[in-house]
Amino acid sequence: MKTQYSGWVAMATFLALPMAAAPDVTPGSLHMNGELNQLCPLKHTDVQAEISGFLARVSVTQEFVNPTSHAIEAVYKFPLPGDAAVDGMEMRIGTRIVKGVVKRREEAEKLFDDARRRGQTAALLNQERPNIFTQAVTNIGPGERVRIVIQYVETVKYEDGHYEWVFPMVVGPRYIPSSVPNGADLKPNRAPQGSRAGHDINVRVTVDAGLPLRKLTSATHLVDTLRGDASHALVSLKNQQSIPNQDFILRYAVAGDRIDDAVLTHHNGRDGFFTLILQPPARVQPAEVTPKEIVFVIDTSGSMMGFPLEKIKEVMRFTFDGLNPRDRFNVITFSGDQHILFPAPVAATPANITAAWEFVRHRQGSGGTEMLPAIRTALTSSGSKDHVRVVCFMTDGEVGNDLEILAEIQRHPEARVFAFGIGSSTNRFLLDGMARHGRGEVEYVGLSSEASAAAKRFYERVRMPLLTDVSFEVSGVPVAEIYPRRLPDVFSAKPVVVVGRYNKAGRGIVRVRGMAAGKPWWREIAVDFPAQESKHDALASLWARRKIDDLMNRDLVGLQRGTLDGQTKEAITQLGLTYKLMTQYTSFIAVDEKVVYQSGQPHRIEVPVEMPAGVSYAGMQAKTSMAIAPLVSMDAATDRARVEREIDNLVRQAPRAASVALVSEPAHLNKLDPALQAIGAGRTIKVEIWLTASNPALLTKLKQLGFVLANSENGQRLIGTVPSGQLRAIAEIEEVRLIKGVR
Repeated sequence: MKTQYSGWVAMATFLALPMAAAPDVTPGSLHMNGELNQLCPLKHTDVQAEISGFLARVSVTQEFVNPTSHAIEAVYKFPLPGDAAVDGMEMRIGTRIVKGVVKRREEAEKLFDDARRRGQTAALLNQERPNIFTQAVTNIGPGERVRIVIQYVETVKYEDGHYEWVFPMVVGPRYIPSSVPNGADLKPNRAPQGSRAGHDINVRVTVDAGLPLRKLTSATHLVDTLRGDASHALVSLKNQQSIPNQDFILRYAVAGDRIDDAVLTHHNGRDGFFTLILQPPARVQPAEVTPKEIVFVIDTSGSMMGFPLEKIKEVMRFTFDGLNPRDRFNVITFSGDQHILFPAPVAATPANITAAWEFVRHRQGSGGTEMLPAIRTALTSSGSKDHVRVVCFMTDGEVGNDLEILAEIQRHPEARVFAFGIGSSTNRFLLDGMARHGRGEVEYVGLSSEASAAAKRFYERVRMPLLTDVSFEVSGVPVAEIYPRRLPDVFSAKPVVVVGRYNKAGRGIVRVRGMAAGKPWWREIAVDFPAQESKHDALASLWARRKIDDLMNRDLVGLQRGTLDGQTKEAITQLGLTYKLMTQYTSFIAVDEKVVYQSGQPHRIEVPVEMPAGVSYAGMQAKTSMAIAPLVSMDAATDRARVEREIDNLVRQAPRAASVALVSEPAHLNKLDPALQAIGAGRTIKVEIWLTASNPALLTKLKQLGFVLANSENGQRLIGTVPSGQLRAIAEIEEVRLIKGVR
């Protein structure tokens, strides 16, 4: 129990220290406290992505600089996509390049410790979760610059005519329940409120679509786009020193209403690998829609305070409007506890929908994210034989027991699980997994997303899947180890992606079968697996990554608690070693031969990270306040009764205290980024203003309030400057959806 909260105590101590002035302070920088009193060692992250068709090869370069007069060790927790195959790492010190090698985690950590002790510069990359990593660089010499280059490969998502590529920029603040050991490994050092973390990011994406490109946009960042020929483009952040506080999302379409089936192969002379990308049938409207029993589960924890929870309410308003009169529904909210609206699901009558909306619209964000009890309640069947049970979760997914939650969903195969990921930097590993294990779908709703469109897509998916009971077989050529073992149902126009190995070259037929609108559906595709194919070498890494996922899914609880059986753990480890991949049990290590420091241990600095855009510091204080209580000693049995009484009092008092403060807050402040709310009057600041609709009268009103327009995107995303004293007046305008600061 004490270990679980040690990271929070350290952070509380760090935040309590006074910020000393330094002679070389620059705007937006965070200085470290104590002896060092120097700039944060991570200066810049550079992301280079090359997308070709369905495959993306990504290089992430982290630049560390030591401005002190003695050696330091920098430790940085950062995210990568949860389904990526991380297959490369190298360390660059001046002109020297040290290639990282994959070792068993405990062996890599020992090599790193030995290098630290000998005064050698070394880099260690560990995986804490499939989407959370820790980079440690030790013995960075005085004045030295060290670059760490990380490589990964992934498939690009395609749905309803659009490709989408996402790069996560920051690990959100996670609530760590007591069932999670080593919870501090999931919690980065958060920059204090009102401070910048001191490092920035640039992203450049090269797109080779193979077909003419159209509608190439980012809804999250301002970008510059250079077009080569019709099928090629280079996209980069307009501001190359952007604040890394939200996911970067790039969407683009290609000519034609749909893409063709694709077969990609690679053979290195020993092993053959393939990826099949199979398109679903066109949507057919059913003559009769099966009534549903829909349980909405809403996260009202502290991380949802403000922007995120208001977005949930916006989505729920449209979602309630879309209920079919034959449906039944219920609403559950959860934070440190849970609240259930109706004793059992009720008919979707106007009176019940009104009661549900009143219940939802008065929710406020506070407390921890105790998601597991709500999961169990929502997935428990009501026993209805006439309704298909659908559970819809609305959350940012920022919890430490994500593996345990996925295991609970695995135990309820009779329920369909859909997820709404709400916010600017969500836990996509958990949300994608909830939909995958729950045979449903996931929808990501950013703080500037259209709520009505998200609700419409949800009902289109729930009303009738495009394809169910999907099966897959290959004849004429021997294949093995195809993943996923169980193909998902298809709810929208997105392809079924299958990876596998082939043992011998040859030609064959792939047959895909399923049920579409209640009728049998099938497709046959001719394949040619070559004896030698040097292209698409990333397919080997992707296949190994999917096999690792399959092994992890056998015992997710054991994976989280460190009790996975030895045979499965060794199988995952061997895959990591053979295919040079990051896993929970394998790490990248790079050690420079040169000794740079011989006078003791380097000073350790944990790199601070930004709070995700739209997340409230006040909400996070409410989210963690209850969790800190168990720091009271429980070593003596005589103290237990007293401690339990103190915790019970805290649980009873904390929600009331939070709700009193929140009810008095004007609703329009939820449109203002929390960072802007802290700015006093008398300043001119650069902002993004997101609108529901644009018209000349509205632009005139903004101009009268002092807004000076610099750039406009589609008329609904305005960039410009405004006097800080007018922010609240602008937020009160009905057509204004969101106001964010721009560096």
